[in-house]
Amino acid sequence: MTTKIKYEFTAKMWQYSSPMAWYFVSLPIEISTEIRENLKWMEEGWGRLKATAKIANTQWETAIWFDTKQNTYLLPLKAEIRKKEKLDMLKDINIILWI
Repeated sequence: MTTKIKYEFTAKMWQYSSPMAWYFVSLPIEISTEIRENLKWMEEGWGRLKATAKIANTQWETAIWFDTKQNTYLLPLKAEIRKKEKLDMLKDINIILWI
C-alpha cells in the first residue's frame, strides 16, 4: 500500500458559472503550493491529481484539478456528496484530503 499525504483544511463551496453548474472547493494556496512543489510529477492530463476526500461522514475517491487562473487546486463536489452532507455555500466545510 502506498503511503498517502494527509491535508486538512476549511473552505467554502462555490459554483462555477456555466450551464453545467459544477460546485467546487478551492484548496488553500499554501496547501496547493506544497502539493504542486512535491507531487506535480504525479499529475495526469490537465493538472489532474488523484485523491481521496472526506467531509464529515462521507469519504470518496476523487481528483483535484490545478486551476492556473486561481493558482490553486480545485476539489469538485458532486450532487451526491452535497446532498448527503447537506452542504451550504455560506458555511465553512471541514475537509480531509489524502494524496
